[in-house]
Amino acid sequence: MSWVDRFERRFGFLGIPGLIRIVVGFNALVFMLVRLNPGFRFVLDLDPALIRHGEIWRLVTYIFLPQTTSFLWIILLLWFLWFIGEGLEQVWGAFRLSLYFFVGMIGTTAAAFFFGARFSNSMLYASLFYAFARFYPDQVIYLFFILPVKIKWVAWVSVAFLMFGFVVNGNAYRMALVAAFANYLIFFGPEIIYEVRHRSEVSTRRRRFARSSRSEAEALHKCVVCGATELSDPNLDFRVARNGEEYCMAHLPRAESAIADERPSG
Repeated sequence: MSWVDRFERRFGFLGIPGLIRIVVGFNALVFMLVRLNPGFRFVLDLDPALIRHGEIWRLVTYIFLPQTTSFLWIILLLWFLWFIGEGLEQVWGAFRLSLYFFVGMIGTTAAAFFFGARFSNSMLYASLFYAFARFYPDQVIYLFFILPVKIKWVAWVSVAFLMFGFVVNGNAYRMALVAAFANYLIFFGPEIIYEVRHRSEVSTRRRRFARSSRSEAEALHKCVVCGATELSDPNLDFRVARNGEEYCMAHLPRAESAIADERPSG
């Protein structure tokens, strides 16, 4: 990702340390405000028509809208967002995480403006989760505090639902989905393509090697009469007759057997 390295060298000072912690804090604040006044969420959501009429704060405030009105669920969701944010900042640093997050915001906004998608912040947070799963695939979480499961399996199930929606919905939804996940595709797309190509090349080399090499379980000699091989009887001797066929000594044609008998034995 040399382009990210170049960006970081020039604009690294723009990275926001603890960005996801800040997002979590504003989510908690907006949750309380929405609980007090449910209509408040409609002042903050991503509405392209109202943004065109000057309500430009919606370009930012939609990322703080809670996806639930339950106290229990908001605690779990915000804790998990904090958890993956800390993990990503640890492996990426503040600048790269900030860049990833803001590219995701731009993609989500583009999906709303150009394709009419109303993803709100759900796809943005999903892209953070997929990035976390990329770096920590074997991290174990406990679903409902009981069932241990690795992050990668949760991610694959989530991707399966997204792919189902991609297949059954129209082109507008598909383009919106691609736009919303632009950050993930930009950051990880080249790496994924390389891995797919590498695995294909490795698989091709393995098949080529398997075809060119003899299996250890494959017999080198086999009598055309009785089917005996050196694997079935290690003490057997085999001869190739003039007709090109291979025989064990017991079934060697007479003329060939006579020639074999005339050979000095030691």
